[in-house]
Amino acid sequence: MSDGAEVTTQEYPEIDGRQFRNVLGQFCTGITVITTFDGDDAEKTPIGFACQSFAALSLDPPLVLFCPTKGSRSWAAIERNGRFCANVLAEEQQQLCARFGSREPDKFAEIDWRTSELELPLLDDALATIQCSVDRVVDGGDHHIVIGRVLALSESTTSGRPLLFYRGQYTAIEPDKTVPAPWRADLEHFLTTTTLDTWL
Repeated sequence: MSDGAEVTTQEYPEIDGRQFRNVLGQFCTGITVITTFDGDDAEKTPIGFACQSFAALSLDPPLVLFCPTKGSRSWAAIERNGRFCANVLAEEQQQLCARFGSREPDKFAEIDWRTSELELPLLDDALATIQCSVDRVVDGGDHHIVIGRVLALSESTTSGRPLLFYRGQYTAIEPDKTVPAPWRADLEHFLTTTTLDTWL
């Protein structure tokens, strides 16, 4: 508000929760598994959860974000550790996604993973891994907005395709329908040559 008056929730329309989910479901997202270790060096336990709300945030400095619910036990472990890894899932990893989205007590049992040089759990066969330190945490209603400073990156040596989530279901890219965006070169130029007076 331009007069600086405090905005209250009464000034906003009430939004139906089901409609909110349905409408936002029209936005197709990738799926990650956010992982960390919990506990001390003598007895570290790998922790992880499936997460759609992951995004790139900044190129300089390199920042990403994800949004866990405020009651998330996995987030509590990440907060204690101070570091996390975002594992970008491939289209054939639906069962892995379901496992990390469940209440299974040992989600890492019988799956292939390894410990990185930064002492974080990395899932084998992920399309990419982004290892980060927690830079800051912002309030996001019933979620936290966790901003991570990127420490290390890797990507798959195979030409896999991502696992996607759309309208409450898994989906994937159809090979014959992937075409370069006509504005891709302009976007790449913008991302790599930003200045203080750049704007869109």
